[in-house]
Amino acid sequence: MTAGCNFLNEPEDKEVIARVNDSYLYKEDVTTLISSNTSPEDSTLLVNNFITRWATQKLLLDRARINLTAEKQAEFDRLVQNYKNELYAKAYTDAIVARELDTAITREAAEQYYEEHGENFLLNENLVKLRYINITKDNKDFELIKTRFRRFDDEDKQALLEMAIQFNSYSLNDSVWVKTKQVYDKIRPLTPQDNPEFLKNKNFMQLEDSLGVYLISVEDVKLRNEQAPLEYSLPSIKQILLNKRKLELIKKLEKDITQDAIKNDKFEIYN
Repeated sequence: MTAGCNFLNEPEDKEVIARVNDSYLYKEDVTTLISSNTSPEDSTLLVNNFITRWATQKLLLDRARINLTAEKQAEFDRLVQNYKNELYAKAYTDAIVARELDTAITREAAEQYYEEHGENFLLNENLVKLRYINITKDNKDFELIKTRFRRFDDEDKQALLEMAIQFNSYSLNDSVWVKTKQVYDKIRPLTPQDNPEFLKNKNFMQLEDSLGVYLISVEDVKLRNEQAPLEYSLPSIKQILLNKRKLELIKKLEKDITQDAIKNDKFEIYN
């Protein structure tokens, strides 16, 4: 482990805690390992483990420099330098992007992208819009609840919400697309084997288990391999547009910084 360690050929005016050949590890290099609430025993264990990892890596590195050819070492040094350059460049571009990137994606932009690339948004599983209520079998208001649930006008919806304390569980928001797997996890009596009946638009089902009765109303269905609905695709589309905007910003930054260097005689190409 090399990060945070001060490797020098000769000891400085610091407290040395370990040495491997001509490399030294100082006490200040391990102070960040120990917090104020670390016990003395744990502190000793942490430091000793760190020293052992540091020494092992240094010994392997020294052995590698003896056994690897000069060409191989030069290749590794180039790779290390390239990686360092990339890290610095990425850190800088990330800072600029964080400061200047407009992250607001309008619905209009998302809709336009969906219209132009909708064929790329195909479902890999079935989706449904539905509502359901789970109540006990002996609920005295069962028939009234069932009637309101099936009719489900504004008055019915409000009445059901007011009666919700009687339900074991429920969801009356049938305007949101959900994955069928989530439905099966929530409504236990419903299984994938019920697909032919379940995956129908404007479909009502009544199922029972040992705990109660499930009233289920399927409002809409989208099947696997069909084009995904816009609302369901919006998060993905916004991320795509955001990534495109980010790449464009980075490309502009690279172009501007190069042109500025040429303009100020800081960058020349010799033919």
